[in-house]
Amino acid sequence: VQLQAYGGGLVQTGGSLRLSCAASGGSINFYGVGWFRQAPGKEREFVAFVSWSGGDNYYAEYADSVKGRFTIFRDKNTVYLQMNSLKPEDTAVYYCAADPRTLYGSARYLGNSYEYWGRGTQVTVSS
Repeated sequence: VQLQAYGGGLVQTGGSLRLSCAASGGSINFYGVGWFRQAPGKEREFVAFVSWSGGDNYYAEYADSVKGRFTIFRDKNTVYLQMNSLKPEDTAVYYCAADPRTLYGSARYLGNSYEYWGRGTQVTVSS
C-alpha cells in the first residue's frame, strides 16, 4: 500500500483546507488511518484518526487542539481531513498513516503504530 497526502497550501487565519490521503496498491477501507503533523522545531503530533466500525459506520477521534474544527472522513480508498477555522498554530507538515490492524486506545495516537506512511503536505496559516 502506498499513501499520498495532498491538498496543503497557504491560507489565512480562519480559512479552510481539505487534505486528502489517497491509497494505491491495495484497499485501506478497513484500515485504521491517522493524520499527524509536525511543525518546525517540534515533535510530530497526532491530529485525527478514523477506523471502520462495521457496516457503513466509521469511528473518528481527534486531538483536543483540533476538535470542533477538523473533520476526518473517508470515501472509498481516500481519507480526508477537512480543516476549518484554521489558526497559525496549525501550520505544519501534515502526514497520513495507515495500519491494517485494529488500533486501540493510545496506540492510535502513536506514529509507531502505523505501518504505512505518506509523504507530507505543507499547511501554512498566515496571521
